Amino acid sequence: MIKLVNVSMGFGNKAILKNIDLEVAQGEVLVIIGPSGSGKSTILRLMIGLLRPTAGEIWIGGREISHLGEDDLNVIRRDMGMVFQYSALFDSMTVGENVAFGLRQHTKMSDEEIAQAVRRNLRMVDLEGQEQNMPSELSGGMKKRVSLARAIAVKPQIVLYDEPTAGLDPIMSNTIDRLISTTRRLLKVTSVVVTHHMQSAFNIADRIAMIHEGQIIEIGTVEDIENSANPIVQQFIHGWAKRKQFTHGRADV
Repeated sequence: MIKLVNVSMGFGNKAILKNIDLEVAQGEVLVIIGPSGSGKSTILRLMIGLLRPTAGEIWIGGREISHLGEDDLNVIRRDMGMVFQYSALFDSMTVGENVAFGLRQHTKMSDEEIAQAVRRNLRMVDLEGQEQNMPSELSGGMKKRVSLARAIAVKPQIVLYDEPTAGLDPIMSNTIDRLISTTRRLLKVTSVVVTHHMQSAFNIADRIAMIHEGQIIEIGTVEDIENSANPIVQQFIHGWAKRKQFTHGRADV
């Protein structure tokens, strides 16, 4: 469904990604982990055509997109949804209007059909009845769920998630993880999730790719990553475990 071939990305003299090769199978949940600034979010922006690579090819559903014009990219994006790190809701629109946005832009559905779709997708993320609320009235976790409802409203084949649990407490993070898994199961979507939260990665991933200094240094199943012999991977995992212990008041255990 998604394929990156020898992709490099730089801004000025700074290299962000270096010779990335990556494939995501149809219906798979691929999680990309790595330190801040390692290039994780840049990969998502390349996949959806918000950035163009310095070199290499990006294939979405059998079509190479790196040289497409904006009109052709918009056709590709109709089959893609994205959940941004900070939700990226339109503050001047109600929850219902936010969820309906893509439907009004990309479909010929009637107002009643759109209203039904909005209710259906809000129900899926446990926000039924919130259509008239404004984003300013929502908690961070609710905003993330509205963002997911908006992303899946157009029935995409691919959903990209940029730090979907950032800034959320553990309970709400688990809720978002369950919604990502439910979305994959019910809608059969292909999912790429960028996160630095290892618990979320282990919860939802079919495979995990770790990026470090702009390069993929390890990719495999959850078990493969947990048992990796790469010291950088182990340091990243163990650092997460130590932070988790400290957060739960068990730093001296």
